[in-house]
Amino acid sequence: MSRLEAIGEHVQQHRRGMFVDLVFAMAWVTIVTLLFDFLQAPQWAYYLAMLCGVLAYYGFFWSLEAAKTGERT
Repeated sequence: MSRLEAIGEHVQQHRRGMFVDLVFAMAWVTIVTLLFDFLQAPQWAYYLAMLCGVLAYYGFFWSLEAAKTGERT
């Protein structure tokens, strides 16, 4: 199997997840950028908010998975 075929197979298997990841990332970056442009906040705070997007991503999908399985945490 060539590298291109392997990539194509991976994308085909994970299409929905990759799309959701892309939409979440685009929404987070857009919201943070618009908010910080409006507030004229310092650059370090902007980068910190972008870094918090990683935590927000995992927290959101963890809570979504917990809600689907009915876990109480």
